[in-house]
Parts: sequence; structure tokens; C-alpha cells
Amino acid sequence: MGRGHFVFLSLALLASLGASSAQAAPAATAEQVQGFLGRHCTACHSDAAKMAGLSLELADLHKAPAHVWDGAASRLQKGLMPPPGTPKPDEAERDAVIAWMREQVDRAAGQDVDPGRVTVRRLNRAEYNNTVRDLLGVHFQPADDFPPDDTGYGFDTIGDVLSVSPLLTERYLRAAEQIANRVIDLRPAPEPTVEQYVADGEEQYRRTDPDDPLGYPFNPGDFQARHFFPVDAEYDLFLRLKDSRSGEAKKVSPSLTLFLDGKRLDSWIIEDGEYGDGYLGVRLPVQAGWHTIYAEFDPSYVNKETRDYYKENEKVLTRRLFVERIDVGGPFDYDPRAQSAWNKLFVCDQPTRDCAAEILSTLARRAYRRPPTEQEVSELVALVDAAQARGDSFEAGVQLALKAVLISPNFLFRVERDPEPGQVRRLNDFELASRLSYFVWSSMPDDELLAAAEQGKLADAAGVEAQVRRMLADERASALVHNFGGQWLQLRKLDEAQPAAEQFPTFHDYLRQAMRQETELFFETILREDRSIVEFIDADWTFVNNQLAALYGIQGVKGHRMRKVQLDGHIRGGVLTQASVLTVSSYPTRTSPVLRGLWVLENLLGAPPPPPPADVPPIDESKIGPEMSVRRQFEIHRANPSCSVCHVAMDPIGFSLENFDAIGRWRAEDGGRPVDASGELPDGRKFDGPIALKGILLQDKAELARTLSEKMLTYALGRGLRRDDALAVKQVGDAVVADDYRFSRLIVEIAKSPLFTMRRAEGAGS
Repeated sequence: MGRGHFVFLSLALLASLGASSAQAAPAATAEQVQGFLGRHCTACHSDAAKMAGLSLELADLHKAPAHVWDGAASRLQKGLMPPPGTPKPDEAERDAVIAWMREQVDRAAGQDVDPGRVTVRRLNRAEYNNTVRDLLGVHFQPADDFPPDDTGYGFDTIGDVLSVSPLLTERYLRAAEQIANRVIDLRPAPEPTVEQYVADGEEQYRRTDPDDPLGYPFNPGDFQARHFFPVDAEYDLFLRLKDSRSGEAKKVSPSLTLFLDGKRLDSWIIEDGEYGDGYLGVRLPVQAGWHTIYAEFDPSYVNKETRDYYKENEKVLTRRLFVERIDVGGPFDYDPRAQSAWNKLFVCDQPTRDCAAEILSTLARRAYRRPPTEQEVSELVALVDAAQARGDSFEAGVQLALKAVLISPNFLFRVERDPEPGQVRRLNDFELASRLSYFVWSSMPDDELLAAAEQGKLADAAGVEAQVRRMLADERASALVHNFGGQWLQLRKLDEAQPAAEQFPTFHDYLRQAMRQETELFFETILREDRSIVEFIDADWTFVNNQLAALYGIQGVKGHRMRKVQLDGHIRGGVLTQASVLTVSSYPTRTSPVLRGLWVLENLLGAPPPPPPADVPPIDESKIGPEMSVRRQFEIHRANPSCSVCHVAMDPIGFSLENFDAIGRWRAEDGGRPVDASGELPDGRKFDGPIALKGILLQDKAELARTLSEKMLTYALGRGLRRDDALAVKQVGDAVVADDYRFSRLIVEIAKSPLFTMRRAEGAGS
């Protein structure tokens, strides 16, 4: 995208909606449009000048691509073209020209669509882990050991960049070995062991309420551990309690609850002194995989009476009761044939060739996401025969065949058959089922989706929509939050953020975790409740725990658990004011209006600027201080014409968020100066602060629908969008707007789009 094109696009996205509408105007003729273009457009957009890469010097207007007229109509309607300082057309004439342009766009919608070329690609790391989980019921992440996935256009689903290196090939072989050994465990039963997780006292203290005037004596002693359970079996979960007190400490009797993955296991009332330096615990069956163990004291045990007692008796020695350690023991009563993964694979239990064929055809159908051929099944059964011929067991033979499936290109790649050269075809139902499942779940199709494909139920839009809505209701749809949302909102960068400890001593990993959880829970709620995507810009609710509530200045929130809160009248609301976004768009020592302005342009307005010119020096941060504010330094930088073309849009947006420091905390001053959060957009509209900025974004919320359509299409298709895709983007965005901006409509319309349901061969189309 050229620099001039960026300016035009930014102006269009930020323009006032006060421009008159052309919806009811009669359309001009092609000859009238030709004359209009000659008088008002071709001085800049000719074959010679071609500003923003666009020429409107056309012999036959009907041959221009739809995206040309779509963009031109949008700019004319918003009053952005012709540019300032040039003669303005008569309003009625302009509206008639816009109506003609809209007719061309609508006419193109009824013509054959070029779906673009999608490179057949491998599973990325998240997809590999999820597919292994759903295929075999193995709850561990073998792909975490793979090299990091490359990204393109902001996502790790892009086929052109997902290469297969020698190292990745080696890791594929290792993972297949590990998975097969875990599913078909032919080793002797493992001996029970005990693994201990010892609490970090300093980190426990950090989890308490930062505003608690009593602080440490009332640390509730919550403790969390993440443990890998190697097999399906019974395990012991024990809590080691520590009771540290002296003197006449006031008696308290808190309730302690043990959770596994958020599910309550047991609770105990800790009578004063009853369990001092003792153990509490349970034995229970646990499925193999990673699980989170959590012990939580009821924070209400420190009631007002107790607090008042300590406030009035400063010399009274206090009591502190906390979980010092979590012990995990096991496995007990382990039986490999009782494992869920074993039973998922062995659909029959007779050591015969017919049983082997049934096991492996069922496996291959799910692993390859289509019915296997007779030859493919025969080759897998031959591996079982070969293993038995050398004296191995039937199970060992199936284990060998499973390894072969896991290193097959049919498993590792999302294979789609190319049409004839130069042709475009609709995906067959199994290919479409695979596209749907990796789009919504980042995983393989389930049995119901494969059955729908087999029965031809994906052949029409109604069948596709029914499956998509079912899939969105499934818990696996959370993959959209973590994999799409994590990249769109740049949450994955939060792990790399390192705010300087000297300036931000209250920032620590527990706060980082709360920041991420807020945004993920926010996105998840929009998905699960099918809320409006406009709430990404502004909402009157969010999720906080005590740490995040303290950062935000929200009162009355106790404990580490995230909970939904109302924000009526609060400065917060929407992703723009969430600490995760504000932190990833800052530097370690200070905020960055450029990074924050860029974040908004790129992720909410779909108008990322081009890279800065190579010959322009960066801002000299050494001059920022008592004599030179950040704003003044940016004004100097923006005075360079090469810089102003991008900064004129970025900087005002970024400065509107300057009341939030580099970890998202509200501030009235920066470096002893009052924060100036005012700004003026290129179209002349002035504003001050984040609420005013959100108001401007809400004025043209349809642009968010279009931007999110672009982002989600890129993620779903696995390729960057082309100019020729503009019509499809518009159709998806328009459908979202018409359905009151519901999130589900975005997913459904993409799944029904010809870009998603069709495939073209190399050399076809543009």
C-alpha cells in the first residue's frame, strides 16, 4: 500500500458521517460518470499520475474491478474526494455518480467469484495439539516442542509461510513416537511418585489485596499449581498447611476449598489451631494431561470485626494461615487398557486382520478428515502384519500403524484437491468440513461434522450455517479466542512485555495473567453470548480480580478470581482501555502514542500505515524530560513531511490514551506535567481523552465490521487478502451490520462466502 493510499484510507475511516447519503439518488449514466471523472478525478488518478496506485482514466468503465468503484463511492460519499482545495461537484451529480458506482458493485456480486489461491498448508502448532487431543484423547501438547510457527498478515494460519524444516520433520517423528507410546502403553505400570509444589511466600503476598491496610497478616494463603498427570489413574492431592502465629492472636476459622480445573473437589472449615502445620487432601481419578490444582481460602473469614480488632490493638501479635505446599501422588491402580485414549482407538478387541482393518480405517477416516482409500487401509494393516510376523503383539502392530498415520502428509497437511488447470471448483463436503473445523475449533472435524459431510448436508448454505452455529456452541470454539483473538489483539505479545521494575514495581506475573484473562474472558463472553462486536470498542462491563481492580480503581473486589463487573460511568470499557492492550502497545519505561495509535489503526480501523522511510531518524528519546515533553518531541518529528503523512493519523489517536501509563493505570500527570490527551483528526474533528476517541470510533462502527471481516477472513482462509476480495469483505461486513453486529453472523457469513467454500487452480483467475 502506498503512502498516499494510506492517507486516503485513514481519512475515509475517520471521516464524519455527516456527509449526505446517495442511497435514494437515481443513477447516472456511464457517459455522465465518464465526464464526472474527467472533471474531478483524473487530474490525480490518470495513467500518468496514478496517485495511490489508482487510475480512473478508463476507456470502458464497466471493465473496472468492483473494488475500484466500491472504494471510489465510499470516498465520494464521505466527502473525502475530491480532495480539499479542489472544486467540489454538485451534490445531486455526486449522488448520481455514487449510485452508478454502487450498481457496478452489486452487479459484480452476481457474477462468478474468483476465490483466490490458497496454498495447501500444514497444521500449525495449536492445530496439531488440538487435533491430537480430539483424535486420540491424549491431553498433552507435543507440538510445544516444535519450532515456532512463522506468521504472515498477522496470523500463524498462512499457508505461504508455514514451511517444513528438517528440524520440524525430526520433531514430527519424535512426536509420533511419544503419542503412540502414550496411547498404546505397552510398558510396565509406572511406580507411584510424589511431586511437591512449594509456595513462594513473596508471590502469595502479591496476590493479596494491594489496598488492604492490614496487608500481610491477613494474606489468605491461596496457592495454585499446574501439574502434568501422565496417565488416566487415581492420584492423591494433598495440601500442606502452615500456621504461623504467636502471642494472643485473634481466633479465626476460615473455609478452605480445593479445586481441580475450576471444579470443586472438597472443602474444610479450619477451626482455630485444628490443622496447624497439618495435611488435608483427597484421592480421585484424574484423566491424563495438564491440570490446574488450586486451593482457596474464603476471604470473608477476615470480617470487619476482626479487622477492627487488629486496627485497635496494634501490638497484638497476628496469625497467618496459608497453604505451604501441594503434594501430588500417583498414579494408583493404573491399567493401560482402561485409558480413554486406548478405548478411543481400539474400536474392536480381537487380534485379527479384520479387526485391524476396522481400527485403522476408523482412525484414518478421522485423522485424514475424509474416508481413506482401500489401498491406504491395506498399507496400514500390512504394518500390523509385519509387526506380528517378527513376534510383536497385535497391539504393538497397531502402535506401529498409528505412528505411520501421524507422520502421513494426509494428517500433517490440510489437503485439498486442485481443480483442472485454470478452473475453479467448489470444495467437496469433506474438504469444507475440514476448513470449517480448523476455522472455528483449530482442530479436526468431529464425528457429527464428518457425518454431515458424508450425507451431503454441507452442500448448501443452510447446512453450513447449521453446523457453524452448532460448532460455536461447543467449548472448542474457545480456539477463536486464543488463536484468532490472541493474534488480532496482540495478546501473545503480553508474555514478552517487561515493564521496568523501577517505574512499575506493582507489575508482576500474576498481574500479567489477570490482564490476559480479562481480555480473553471479554472475547469469550462476546462469542458465547453472541453479543455485538461493537462492544470491542466500548462496553459497560469487563472482568477483573482484586489485582486488576486495584489497577483500575474499582472498589469492592476481593480475591484472585476473575469476575464480571459493571462499569457504569467508569472510564474503562472495551479493549482499548484494557491493561493487556495498553501494556503491549507501550515501551518498558514509558507509553508510546505511536504504538497505541498504530494498534488502533491496524486492528480496529484496518488501516495500517506503510513502514517508515529508511532515511528518517527515529525519535530521540534522550531529549524527553523536564524540558521536552513526549508530545513536543512528536510534534518536532511530525514536522518532517515524510513523517507527517502517517503520524497525522496515528499520533492524535495515541495521545488520546495518554492518561493510561505503560501498564494501563490511570494517571493525571506524567513527569510532573498534566497529561494532555487532546487531539485533532485529519478531518478536523477534535477530541480529548479515551471516551471521546471511542465516541468517534462508534460513529462509524460499520468500519469495525469491515475490518473484523478482513481480519477473520485472512485467518480463516490462510492467505492474505487481495484487491479482488474487497467485494466479499463488503458482503460479510454488510451482513454483520444488518444482523445488529452479532458475532455469530461474522463467522457464519465467512463460512458461506465463496472465498471460503471454493478453490481455484494455479493460473486461474487474476
